[in-house]
Amino acid sequence: MHYYRYSNAKVSCWYKYLLFSYNIIFWLAGVVFLGVGLWAWSEKGVLSDLTKVTRMHGIDPVVLVLMVGVVMFTLGFAGCVGALRENICLLNFFCGTIVLIFFLELAVAVLAFLFQDWVRDRFREFFESNIKSYRDDIDLQNLIDSLQKANQCCGAYGPEDWDLNVYFNCSGASYSREKCGVPFSCCVPDPAQKVVNTQCGYDVRIQLKSKWDESIFTKGCIQALESWLPRNIYIVAGIFIAISLLQIFGIFLARTLISDIEAVKAGHHF
Repeated sequence: MHYYRYSNAKVSCWYKYLLFSYNIIFWLAGVVFLGVGLWAWSEKGVLSDLTKVTRMHGIDPVVLVLMVGVVMFTLGFAGCVGALRENICLLNFFCGTIVLIFFLELAVAVLAFLFQDWVRDRFREFFESNIKSYRDDIDLQNLIDSLQKANQCCGAYGPEDWDLNVYFNCSGASYSREKCGVPFSCCVPDPAQKVVNTQCGYDVRIQLKSKWDESIFTKGCIQALESWLPRNIYIVAGIFIAISLLQIFGIFLARTLISDIEAVKAGHHF
């Protein structure tokens, strides 16, 4: 890999150090994500036995954290070094990757809008597969609990989805204490209780369905998210636009710096 530096370089310091500042944030964020992910894996013993990840039927949230960390670290590093060293190869890599990510985001948004039923089915399959692995991983458990509490929902389409989990299954073959129950995150919170009752969902589904809504949320998380999106469409759109503008700004800085470097190179050879 080669880079170009010239004693009489006239590359704009403004664009050079602005791009460096832009990327140092991504690089540091990538370091944080990687650090958190590796720490979480070390706490669960995954670093000493990587097969623990493949044993799960659902998804380990730490994997997503690590993937985001790797992408941000790599892009931040390429952008920082490319800007400081005036390295056209690294700058092209940074710029091309940001463009690719931008169009992938755009394609996902368009396809999600056009094929809503397909997205709904995939989300249901994703949620159900993670319900099965609810007790297999503490991070996955916390993720599902947070989702259910935040959206006041239970299961993908309702509390009965928890029959998919071996611990909450209502079949006669189960000897679990949580049999015919739901996780505590499905319970309607009691304002008078200051301590979370993690056993509030025990035996709830033994009762008549007409009484379920007195103690647990009966709406599925898919319906909850579908009703949440229209109410918060401007927030979602604003976040998407903000991220897109940041990406476009990074692309603009990188392309401008590449043009400056190429112009200096052409003048130098001339």
